[in-house]
Amino acid sequence: MLRRVRAQLRQAAVQMAKRPELCCGAILLTCALILPITLTCSRAKNVVAAPRSPVRFFPSEAPVVDLFLGQLEEAEHLREEADVSVVFYYAPWCAHCITARQHIQQVALRLAQQVQFVAVNCWWHQGRCRKQKSFFQYPVIHLYYRRIGPIEYRGPIQSEYLENFIQRFSAPLTYLPSVEALHTFLTHHQQAVVGYFQFNSSPQSAGYITFLLSALHALRRDHQGEVRFAVVTNQAVAEGVSLKEDESVYLHRRLNSSLVFPRAQRNFTVQAVCDWVFENRESVIRWIQPTRAKSYLLEAELQKGPALLTFLPHNPLTANQLLTQVTDVALHYHSCCGSEEDVSPVPHCCQSLVSPSADLSVCELCVSQCWALGLYLHQVQFSSSCRSGQSSYGPFGRFSVCCRSVPRPRRCPLLLDPITGLQCRTNKTLRFYLLDAQLNWPLAQRLGAQGNQSGDLPFITIVNLRDETHYVLNHTDTLADFIQNFSVSYSPLHRHLVGHKQQQQTQSLIQEVTSDSFLHTVMDSQRDVLLLYYSAWCGFCSVLNHVFLQLARLFQGNGALTVARVNVGRNDLPWEFMVDHLPSVLFFPRHRKQMSVKFPENTPMTVPNLLRFVLQHSGHAPWEESGRGVEPKSLLEAELRALQREVFSLHRARERLSQQLSVLWRENRRLTLHTYTLETQNAELQEQSGRLETLYREKTRQLTDTVHRLQELADASEELLKENTLLKVLLNALRDTDRWDADRQEDDTLDTDGQERKCEAS
Repeated sequence: MLRRVRAQLRQAAVQMAKRPELCCGAILLTCALILPITLTCSRAKNVVAAPRSPVRFFPSEAPVVDLFLGQLEEAEHLREEADVSVVFYYAPWCAHCITARQHIQQVALRLAQQVQFVAVNCWWHQGRCRKQKSFFQYPVIHLYYRRIGPIEYRGPIQSEYLENFIQRFSAPLTYLPSVEALHTFLTHHQQAVVGYFQFNSSPQSAGYITFLLSALHALRRDHQGEVRFAVVTNQAVAEGVSLKEDESVYLHRRLNSSLVFPRAQRNFTVQAVCDWVFENRESVIRWIQPTRAKSYLLEAELQKGPALLTFLPHNPLTANQLLTQVTDVALHYHSCCGSEEDVSPVPHCCQSLVSPSADLSVCELCVSQCWALGLYLHQVQFSSSCRSGQSSYGPFGRFSVCCRSVPRPRRCPLLLDPITGLQCRTNKTLRFYLLDAQLNWPLAQRLGAQGNQSGDLPFITIVNLRDETHYVLNHTDTLADFIQNFSVSYSPLHRHLVGHKQQQQTQSLIQEVTSDSFLHTVMDSQRDVLLLYYSAWCGFCSVLNHVFLQLARLFQGNGALTVARVNVGRNDLPWEFMVDHLPSVLFFPRHRKQMSVKFPENTPMTVPNLLRFVLQHSGHAPWEESGRGVEPKSLLEAELRALQREVFSLHRARERLSQQLSVLWRENRRLTLHTYTLETQNAELQEQSGRLETLYREKTRQLTDTVHRLQELADASEELLKENTLLKVLLNALRDTDRWDADRQEDDTLDTDGQERKCEAS
């Protein structure tokens, strides 16, 4: 085979050598075939249109360097030149970026003198940012403190929150020059970290740099600014918080014992300092901020126990009196005894701790034995970190225990001091959370808030997820009384029922019941009530609607029975009226509401079964009954009568509809004739309008000609006036000349006469 191919190729080469024009033709033919194929393939690749060139995302007058071509190297160069830089990575199509653009621009206008603002288009495919960065969502905000960073901002993209975060990032440490400044700093901030450093030499010490970096890296976890860092350089001021050694760090806590960073057990590094601060800080009250994605943060917090949610209008740049009041109440709640303003390193009382062996709260103490509330308890062993209890507390399980720390680890005397904190007096540990009303108002409305978020009063509610209850604070009550009423054993608070209010009542065979109308409808002592529990997410409930509709038609006109339903997915009900599954049917007989009966679960929900269920428990059956209950014949007769009534109603409705159609047909005919008349009149009016318009144009032309002629006459009159004036001048001149000649002649005559007289006289 190969030999044959070689022979053929050799023969073709010999023929081409003999006839070179044949070789050139073959080459040209091959090129002619290859060129169309190449052009076709190249056109197939360019089916998608090329993207448009990017444009500026920020306006030119904004103090933001907009690198809309994704010049990442230029952004790094600008960042190195400034002390504090904010880099805003965006995508031009992103709705969140478009919304954040206005807030970034507002902050940049206020902080342009101190902070360098840079915006980088990280979506342009030819830019370096798109090739090097892999962001999963936009926008992304990075902050750089000189060469430290990036610190990503994860808080709400609002101008007030962003400006507050940039200001804290620009000045992460607060300098405390005096004891008064130290006391003010510890009083106004819940979580305060103070570092003592002696600046004896010109270059900054390594410990101070570590503390500064710790303050910056703490912003990764604390966007709201609950933890504040400060620096003390005076030894006399440092002794106010028991700091004597250089490069020591103090964590102030109002309720628990304040701590000093254990440099003997831990390395003094940035990560170690941050971990130590966030592990030992007090969580008296906490801010919860929403994220741009779906978040389960609030649910995770509610799983821990009852929570007091405070929705208040908040501006991080200004002082908030409502926030101060809520914070004071939270501190008073967690404070068992002693002064809240005591800033000594060993306070009198500790934070409560849930015991693993009993359902009660125990104050966190580092003692081996104690007496509490005048009751002898079993020996309590606490670990060195004061975080676990290892014994039971006998029959006093519903009481909580609060001990006061003593200087010696022996038995405590009886604690006769009054206990002020509700956490120590009751067995309920309530957690405090703050939410911005402007950002979380839909949640507040779902919990029962009224009005809009622009109000000056906060919305406060207590949510107990375990009991599926929540309570709403009235504006007439105080927050302290609200917490007190919740914390007592038998709470006088009433559960807040969230219900869907109907906009208008519609006429229907089945009455729709809400949270507000439930007791009024179901507890009506003059009517039997058949109630269906359903929800929108229940598929079988929607299938059951036609069965209930047929049943309601059978009882239509019966004033002794009400067929109703309630959407439990949108309406809360009292506990005694709840059901364990959907759909469920309950019958409440009149005069015997306490003897309500539930429809059997193993019985199909059909019209005959529901009829039998109602007739068995109503006591006032409208049809025949036997010893075994309702006869099927009577049920069929009842259904037949109901069908006959429906057919009769349909016939009457058909007759009324026929009459209405005839009236409508006549009215349509009349309207058609009237329309034809109006169209004819309209045509005549349009014709007259055309004639009038022609006449108007003619009259306008004539008036224009007349005006032109009058203008010519006016011009001619003006010329005549000018000529008349000249003639008058000439006439006056001639008259003056004649008068002058006359006078001259008269004078000459007089002179002649005089001379003659003189001659005669001589």
